[in-house]
Amino acid sequence: MTTSTMHEQFQVLLEENKDHNCAGLGKDHICVKIVAMAELPSRFGDFHIVAFENNRDGKEHVAITKGDVIGASDVPVRLHSECLTGDVIGSLRCDCRDQLEAALKMIGKMERGMVLYLRQEGRGIGLINKIRAYSLQDEGLDTVEANLALGFRDDERDYAVAAHMLMSLKIRSVRLITNNPKKIQQLTDYGIKVTDRIPHVMEPNDHNLFYLQTKAAKSGHLIDFSGKEHFKEQDDRPIVSGMSEEQAKVFNE
Repeated sequence: MTTSTMHEQFQVLLEENKDHNCAGLGKDHICVKIVAMAELPSRFGDFHIVAFENNRDGKEHVAITKGDVIGASDVPVRLHSECLTGDVIGSLRCDCRDQLEAALKMIGKMERGMVLYLRQEGRGIGLINKIRAYSLQDEGLDTVEANLALGFRDDERDYAVAAHMLMSLKIRSVRLITNNPKKIQQLTDYGIKVTDRIPHVMEPNDHNLFYLQTKAAKSGHLIDFSGKEHFKEQDDRPIVSGMSEEQAKVFNE
């Protein structure tokens, strides 16, 4: 698909979305619409970036797309929630930046795919509360205990925005790049067909190992640190950031 043709397709969507106003999705009746699009050459590949706004809180979200995704089926999709400390500053307390970069690298090599960058910092509790949670973690709480101590659920994220973004791009079905079964369940509940899961496991460091273990033990993420019996979905070969081609070949034999 040529760039001009992609531009033409996005221009049609922009025109269709100009006056878009629907009943919305989820308990907050979130309705999003496409408001801008541009080419986005990057160190991870050549993409288009599509900007969305929503009717509930004015937050701006983007789809970073590769190839002809409009109206496509089985599109590889990564839902990535904003993480200022990880994505921008390179914090070692989480694996957010590693996951984002690995997803962009992966999709950059594919015929088509996308990353939805969602403005729901700190699992939906916001930047200030995330730093408050960090402070509690410094005192010995894990990430789930810290959120609960602040009066939140362990994960306040809602993927109604993501589902509506996919609908706006007329995506018929997705292959979700995730370790989090809650993302699959929410998208399915909102009417998105998830045909496959692509594992997305990052190599831990000394600072985020306990965080990742907590995600697996308490939040149901499909990451196995203990040698216990795998979930059926974990029969898929994981994607491990930093693995050389030779290591990958040995691992997959």
